[in-house]
Amino acid sequence: MQRAIFYLLTVILSLSNCIDTKAQIKKPKLVVGIVIDQMRYDYLTRYAERYGEGGFNRILKNGFSLENAHYNFMPTYTAPGHASIFTGTTPSNHGIISNNWYDKALKQSIYCVSDSNYKTIGNTGNVGEKSPKRMLTTTLSDQLHLAQNMRGKTIGISIKDRAAILSAGHSANAAYWYDSGDRNQWITSSYYMENLPNWVKKFNKKNKANSYLNDTWNTLYDIKTYTQSRADDNIFEKNLNGQEKPIFPKDLKKLRKNNGNFDLIKTVPAGNTLTVDFAKAVIQGEKLGKTAFTDFLTVSFSATDYIGHRYGVAAVETEDTYLRLDQDLASFFSFLDAEVGVGNYTLFLTADHAAVQVPSYLQSLKIPAHYLDIKGFENYITEITQKYFNSKALIENISNYQIFLDKEKMESLGLDRNTVAQKLADEIVNFDNIYKAVTARTLQTTNFTDGIMNTLQNGYNQKFSGDVLIIPYPATLISGRKGTSHGSGYSYDTHVPVIFYGYGIKKGKSLKRYDITDIAPTIANLLKIAAPNGSSGKIIKEVLKR
Repeated sequence: MQRAIFYLLTVILSLSNCIDTKAQIKKPKLVVGIVIDQMRYDYLTRYAERYGEGGFNRILKNGFSLENAHYNFMPTYTAPGHASIFTGTTPSNHGIISNNWYDKALKQSIYCVSDSNYKTIGNTGNVGEKSPKRMLTTTLSDQLHLAQNMRGKTIGISIKDRAAILSAGHSANAAYWYDSGDRNQWITSSYYMENLPNWVKKFNKKNKANSYLNDTWNTLYDIKTYTQSRADDNIFEKNLNGQEKPIFPKDLKKLRKNNGNFDLIKTVPAGNTLTVDFAKAVIQGEKLGKTAFTDFLTVSFSATDYIGHRYGVAAVETEDTYLRLDQDLASFFSFLDAEVGVGNYTLFLTADHAAVQVPSYLQSLKIPAHYLDIKGFENYITEITQKYFNSKALIENISNYQIFLDKEKMESLGLDRNTVAQKLADEIVNFDNIYKAVTARTLQTTNFTDGIMNTLQNGYNQKFSGDVLIIPYPATLISGRKGTSHGSGYSYDTHVPVIFYGYGIKKGKSLKRYDITDIAPTIANLLKIAAPNGSSGKIIKEVLKR
């Protein structure tokens, strides 16, 4: 009898274990986070008919697209953009308030990922002296590592160091970026390792960038078909050094000498192709997606940003870049199918910011657009402090549309910091092309729930930001009258694509407003792990299969 009972219990336990095993939550073998630097949402619609079936259109048709996703903070730059995508929060929490910013304690400008405690791995230069130490919260991949007891791999890659490092997080196995100039090498930092893996060394020896730059950049199709762009020969674009006009064709072999040799790869579509080449090498070299644990790869395409800055939103160069990127993405997606397996990976695609139409071009169409006279603005501020506080020495730094006051000087003069800041905020709105100004004190004591002030507040960090923050008019830049830039909280800079695709993702689209900070908690929920520890975004339920 006891034997029978024991046997029955054994069977029940066995069945229970079987059920538990089947009930275990299946997860993708690989998560791929793709960020396209400076991609506006309307590039998806503007060039839709020219994209093939294997790139953007593949994930749009078979994934889930958020058609009204925005950055919910400013400034909209590369570093805070990447940090916010992967931490699920804004600069007010993660601390990456710009690419470079004025450090109030050190009294000098600092770079978001610079760290002299580490050395370059891959060559003897100093461009590898980097780490993610200034990012104060965890990333999605950090949480995945913690959930898997540090098993599974996380790797970030980009031509830009800050894009690779901030996306990959603190616990990453590696972040790789491209050291151009005369070096032509993918490198890393001793923060991650002491020696480059053999597969990276082999990739560098292939010298793919050299073959790309010994070619000519001509349009992929007949230039007459680029009807979504301005005429190729126009006054709103910057030249490459050595080119009389910013027109096609561009003889890269001839131009590379006057454009930093391998630096030129950044400002041509081949920079994106090189990034895809390296992404494939990463997957094979590290055997990503081949174990029982979920791996994480972040891929940031930087050439789109360099090209956008130089030529602007409506250039033939920009259109051709995205048509070529579409082909690169198709190649990458097919590679993932073959190497990791259809249905075994989840990916999301977004951008770190968008961009404004070239203001001088808008002006030519009688559309309001502006250029801020930054030198005149600095002189105007000095005039204010002299007039009201009898001193021209109260300003310590002006950068990133922020004013940092010299606290020691104010104390020596018996001036109240908040009084000085408020007077500046009251007066500088009278300067040409300044729309709003607000003090740090106001941002600390007032809760702005929507609009441009909410966007500003989400980008404000009490520890790092300035004493007065400034918002210019829409379509206002500081730079010259050719090419474009970004950084504002207006829709042309904040509206970006967000597309989810692959395992666990529904097919569909949504017109609801979502924030960029919603990506990380959504993927965390898909993976059944904790969201990043500073996450302030929400789970996008309609994206996920249930």
